[in-house]
Amino acid sequence: MAASAFLLIGCYMVLLLVLARPLGSCLAWLIADRPVPGLAATERLLWRVSGVAPGGMNWQRYLLAILLFNALGLVLLFLMLLNQAHLPLNPQGLPGLSWHLALNTAVSFVTNTNWQSYAGESTLSYFSQMVGLTVQNFLSAATGIAVAFALIRGFANRALDDLGNAWRDITRITLYVLLPLSLLMALFLVSQGVIQNLHGYVELTTLEGAKQVLPMGPVASQEAIKMLGTNGGGFFNANSAHPFENPTALSNFVQMLSIFLIPAALCFAFGDALRDRRQGHTLLWAMSLMFIAAVAVVMWAELQGNPHFLTLGADTAANMEGKETRFGILNSSLFAVITTAASCGAVSAMHDSFTALGGMVPMWLMQIGEVVFGGVGAGLYGMLLFVLLAVFIAGLMIGRSPEYLGKKIDVWEMKMTALAILVTPTLVLLGTALAMMTDAGRSAMLNPGTHGFSEVLYAVSSAANNNGSAFGGLSANTPFWNLLLAFCMLVGRFGIIIPVLAIAGSLARKKIQPQGNGTLPTHGALFIALLIGTVLLVGALTFIPALALGPVAEHLHMLSR
Repeated sequence: MAASAFLLIGCYMVLLLVLARPLGSCLAWLIADRPVPGLAATERLLWRVSGVAPGGMNWQRYLLAILLFNALGLVLLFLMLLNQAHLPLNPQGLPGLSWHLALNTAVSFVTNTNWQSYAGESTLSYFSQMVGLTVQNFLSAATGIAVAFALIRGFANRALDDLGNAWRDITRITLYVLLPLSLLMALFLVSQGVIQNLHGYVELTTLEGAKQVLPMGPVASQEAIKMLGTNGGGFFNANSAHPFENPTALSNFVQMLSIFLIPAALCFAFGDALRDRRQGHTLLWAMSLMFIAAVAVVMWAELQGNPHFLTLGADTAANMEGKETRFGILNSSLFAVITTAASCGAVSAMHDSFTALGGMVPMWLMQIGEVVFGGVGAGLYGMLLFVLLAVFIAGLMIGRSPEYLGKKIDVWEMKMTALAILVTPTLVLLGTALAMMTDAGRSAMLNPGTHGFSEVLYAVSSAANNNGSAFGGLSANTPFWNLLLAFCMLVGRFGIIIPVLAIAGSLARKKIQPQGNGTLPTHGALFIALLIGTVLLVGALTFIPALALGPVAEHLHMLSR
């Protein structure tokens, strides 16, 4: 079994890096804002018709464009969900959503979280799925990548207060990256058996003679961008465990590849844009090592399972509860780590049914900010925040002003870095405390004790870090939970984007200093170890007490019985 696990992880990483390398070069081309061959005249016409100014933006204007764009999307999606019953493409005659569920869902998809407090097949019409959710899957992903572009330009620029044009970036990312990849992915998924139609639901009789309603819909088109954009919102309630969303072992493997594809490519693009590929490789090494370690722990925990199974006469203690037999323990464990390391809420197994330690690792990967590859754009700028923190710590050790890529890191950058890193832990810990202190919060818990606490902690961690996956066992479709999680999603997204763009604007104005004998090399094994240590240290200091009350206590309780 160990050989199978290592072979699966090895094949996954090799294919991921082989596919991400050429895509990274394409992204670097867009970061440099170069014209796409053969489309320069078309682009000029598009900018003229849409009123987009040819010049760049400073960080305040870039931020304002991002906020206005997403605010408009939120309002339109909220109104669409409220009035779903009066809109077309609703063959099942589904009613509009309640105001608090509509607000939660709108915030969720605009912030690239895709937390779902509903069952898609019984709640949303085809119009809401396609025009509402799928469109926001594209735009929220493009927003994250655009912010990463702005930060990269901040490091690469030479005393220029110009981060690019937000409108151009979002348009070009959508047209040249997300749409072509999604089209190819959707066609592949259809070939594997994922459905794509606008038919009404089908009533049939099973082999046992029971009556059943079989949901239909435009699934493949949403599934493609759901994975590539690290969105995660499933068309069906069972998400990627549903055979109409993820029918084969091959589709499962390709879906896992697609989640990390753009985040990995952005690391390559980072090195290319700076004309120093070692910087991108450093980030990839740090992310890959943490990822492999996390996968190994989850696989080991699920294969070890619950020793009490053996006393009940089972042949093995391995934990298959909540997992699809067509995927098995290894693939389910790998998927769980990938989807929580990235800000992708897609799931192919019930995380609530994992062992205590097997469920703790995905939870912790979200809590450290999803910087292990992470979401599209968000993972890169999240990891770069930890890079700045690592450089600052190293500077303190040797008594030298910290600098990164030739740019000095001053008090302003460190204040913004600290603010961005502390946003999500604050939301997670305070949100969990609020839920546990109130009757409205506790009433949603379906399990008592440490496991129930883990469900609450996981839900708030998922929302605040814009992941969207659910542990399960929580009746979250209530006004209290919909509003609490909507607030966490909104602040968790833009509470980080604002300081990140402020850092980008500050760095863009600085001159690049030549390297000296005392300059800290930000590549190589030593810096990779420092970066990983910084991420682990912040995560440990912040969340160990909360994890000790949940999964750690649950694991010790299992061993003591």
